[in-house]
Amino acid sequence: MDDVIIIGGSFAGLAAALQLGRARRKVTVLDTGLPRNRFAGRSHGMLGHDHKPPLDILTEARQQLARYPAIRLVNARADSISGSIDKFVVTAEGETLGARRLILSYGIVDQMPDVPGFAESWGTSIVPCPYCDGFEVADQHWGLVWSGPQSHNQARLFHDWTDTLTVLSDGHEIPSEVRADLTRRKIAIVDGRIVEVVRQNGHGAILGLDTNSKVSVDILFAHPRNNPSASLHEALGLAMADTPLGVVLKVDERRETSMPGIYAAGDLTNPTLPSVTTASWQGAMAGIFAQQSMLA
Repeated sequence: MDDVIIIGGSFAGLAAALQLGRARRKVTVLDTGLPRNRFAGRSHGMLGHDHKPPLDILTEARQQLARYPAIRLVNARADSISGSIDKFVVTAEGETLGARRLILSYGIVDQMPDVPGFAESWGTSIVPCPYCDGFEVADQHWGLVWSGPQSHNQARLFHDWTDTLTVLSDGHEIPSEVRADLTRRKIAIVDGRIVEVVRQNGHGAILGLDTNSKVSVDILFAHPRNNPSASLHEALGLAMADTPLGVVLKVDERRETSMPGIYAAGDLTNPTLPSVTTASWQGAMAGIFAQQSMLA
């Protein structure tokens, strides 16, 4: 039996495994090899790894974990979870595993709108995070797809990177007082729903609207809704919370979910501020707290 099974082996999961492996706890990490940021050419903002391809960082991390004999990395999808604290059972592609604790770090998937060219541009011409990609396109013409009240704060935030910003309503109703504030800030507003995205060289894109007009931007920021990339938490009945972009798994200050012995970290618990640094920190804490919960 393992001390801990970690489901999801991206930044949060591997960070948890590192802490547990260093504590000489027996760990199995189950991973499908499909991290959320695999579409990004570079990862930014992670100390010591800034501007590296995210898949390269993960490859290096797995190589480093190989020096810890208590850690086992398995390329497999977890199919089911049952049991309770100290006697969890996980099935994964025909194999049955047991563990005292679980860490869920299988992340989320972004729900691409049914707009031609949108999914193909995701991670290059269309990105969600200014902290991840803003520096490289600073002082250029940014577009922001309005997705709800949170977009107003995003528009104000973007001024730290650029003074040229166009907000695309994409069929949403922007309140008159918000429109007035955006106008005061010299932020252009374009109405109409986006019906096509044509990627240009680099990060650029031309957006076709249902008003028969087009808008050209150097990069487009968008925040489509997202869902957990697996449904294991549903079968367990774990408590969830709604956010503007989707549902997240509820955790306490020790990263423990509503079921004793099950911990969670990464975008699965925090999709509104996606960050490699945040995911790694949360994963490390989940690993440490899981270890401490098993002390005699």
